Amino acid sequence: MKKAVLIVITVLFLFSFGCATKDYVKQQIDPLIDRISKLETRVSALEAKVAECCGKIGQAEKMAAEARALAQDAMKTAQEAKACCKTDDAMAKRAEDAAKRAEAAAAKCQKAFELQQRK
Repeated sequence: MKKAVLIVITVLFLFSFGCATKDYVKQQIDPLIDRISKLETRVSALEAKVAECCGKIGQAEKMAAEARALAQDAMKTAQEAKACCKTDDAMAKRAEDAAKRAEAAAAKCQKAFELQQRK
């Protein structure tokens, strides 16, 4: 009989401390649910910002590629202009030499004319 009473008291003792009520569980879980929902909201906002930044990075990469292409076109045009300038300089020098020869020829003609006039 003593064993039965001891077993009953032990079982009652274990069940009295081992059970949690629904209200107690709700009290413990509600703050966690609030924190988790706030964290989920923040994570969603951060994911949206990351997606936006990725889009902007993609646009920046496209713009950088276009800028590189434009810079290469500008460099090519500058090189063509430089080649034209060299050609123009050479032609200008030829024209200047031709003008000097023409002036020399004109001076000779004038001297010849003056000599003709004196005779």
